[in-house]
Amino acid sequence: MTAVERISQKIKRSRRYVFEHKDFESFESYAQVGRALNQLIDKSELMKLGYGLYIKARLNSLTGKLMPMYPGGIDALMREILKIKGVVFEIDSLFLQSYAGGRTQIPSSVNYSWSQKQFNR
Repeated sequence: MTAVERISQKIKRSRRYVFEHKDFESFESYAQVGRALNQLIDKSELMKLGYGLYIKARLNSLTGKLMPMYPGGIDALMREILKIKGVVFEIDSLFLQSYAGGRTQIPSSVNYSWSQKQFNR
């Protein structure tokens, strides 16, 4: 079984949606894992989010373009990435009040804040 097949199988079986390059270090060397991940990106199974971060992907039925496959949406994806990286973050108070039912207005976006010393990407 090739490195691409092994990594693809692990991704398909996993309940997670976000992966790091280091999650596959036990399979092959660093360079081989990188090539395998690039092949999976070319096959539209993965999407690269940033340096060493990948997410399961699928083709959008309307546009035909590749899009992240995450059930909670982009905001939940952002929280998941920050948790994986071990970043302590805060969500803005307007979103928290709306989420708790204290406000009837729904904010159009969620703002996150964290220490720039801890995470600066």
